[in-house]
Amino acid sequence: MAAESEKQTFFEPIGAKAQGLSAATNGTVDEDDVKPVDEIESLCMNCHKNGITRLLLTQIPYFREVVIMSFSCDHCNFQNNEIQPAGTIQPKGTHYELRLTDLADFSRQVVKSDTATVKFIEIDLEIPAGRGQLTNVEGLLTGVVDDLEMGQEERKEKAPEVYEKVAEIIKKCRAMLAGESFPFRVYVDDPAGNSFIAPDLKDGVGKWEKHEYARTPEQNAALGLADSDGNAEDGLKNPGLTEDGEIIPNEVYSFPATCPGCMHNCTTHMKMVDIPHFKQVVLMSTVCDACGYRSNDVKTGGEIPEYGEKITLQVDGEVDLARDILKSETCGLECPELELHVNPGTLGGRFTTVEGLLTQVRDDLHSQIFEAGEGAGDSLRPDEKSQWEKFFANLDSAIAGSKPFTVILTDPFASSYVQSLVDPPSPDPKIQREKYTRTEEEEEELGLKDMKTEGYEAPEKEETEGEAKPEAEAKTE
Repeated sequence: MAAESEKQTFFEPIGAKAQGLSAATNGTVDEDDVKPVDEIESLCMNCHKNGITRLLLTQIPYFREVVIMSFSCDHCNFQNNEIQPAGTIQPKGTHYELRLTDLADFSRQVVKSDTATVKFIEIDLEIPAGRGQLTNVEGLLTGVVDDLEMGQEERKEKAPEVYEKVAEIIKKCRAMLAGESFPFRVYVDDPAGNSFIAPDLKDGVGKWEKHEYARTPEQNAALGLADSDGNAEDGLKNPGLTEDGEIIPNEVYSFPATCPGCMHNCTTHMKMVDIPHFKQVVLMSTVCDACGYRSNDVKTGGEIPEYGEKITLQVDGEVDLARDILKSETCGLECPELELHVNPGTLGGRFTTVEGLLTQVRDDLHSQIFEAGEGAGDSLRPDEKSQWEKFFANLDSAIAGSKPFTVILTDPFASSYVQSLVDPPSPDPKIQREKYTRTEEEEEELGLKDMKTEGYEAPEKEETEGEAKPEAEAKTE
């Protein structure tokens, strides 16, 4: 069996990790700087006096962070140990299986969360979900033996048949602990995905296995989650459709989705908006309560127009900054006075104001240049850093309304929009609209060259006729 000191080295206290503890520091850290174990005075449920609960946040290699809790009462000597995952419920359940072949395998670390079941397959012995444990395989099996031996004398008198069956199981467990029943298998199955059996780099095929699985509706219900297979839709109240099955404008529709950040279930909201003197667009918003991920996007509909459109807006004050603006996914953005150029597809579809659009561009660029990773911004050459600082200063002045500038939207799909402050049909003097013929490159990038909506069957017929003609001539000859 592994010594106690060996078991402890398997874990790395998060407090020590945060202080950069490593072999290079000779393992010495000032007690004032690191206090990985927190002690809390709490009520003892055995004698109802105060005891001490100790909490340790630690990280298990190849697994994740966990919280180890230990309670002890000096008044009645009651003790209790428990483990809980430091994270949330995982997107999928996990199933670990270990095939024990020698005594060293009993030292494999095991994390059993309060939702996990453990089973020793050969003796058909299952430990149901209950208190979370941080132990090893030997500890699990020893705990089973101790639990079964409790009350055996009482069973012997009141239920001899049960006593004999339990005694047989205890005998098999002791033989396993003595190393007389190799090989045998144990698995840990956790629908919450927060349990673990430690692997070994020397494990061969069939020694240690892990696989993930989608939870059943019953398992989701037991964990307090909505059904990920479709029953979650029952909790989303959506308005109806028109008689033709069309979406009703200005109504909010909600449907289940999967968060791209953490893969948990989340909800996407959709609303169709009719922009006056333009067209209908679809606003989509996704918010994940698990990790805080947020996403907003705009989709434009309708047929592909024959020409692209270039919109030029002169901005010289707060009134113009408050204009509504729709930048589609295919639209490019230019502000010559600010030396700003945004390629199509960079920001996705956005329906906001001129001020909001520039603010988003500024925040995205600033985070990429000065905030992305350690030392970002400091590694720039002095002349480059000075240029970027000047660029952001001009951008801030434009957003504040103290610097006039021009916004140029170039959209090959003519699906972008700038709000006019003059009632139609009179043109807004600050807005210029220009139709243009798409270039060959734009046609290629948008896939329009490969798109054929009329006469698409003609080439197939011509090819068929061309193949049949030589055969007919051969028959004539």
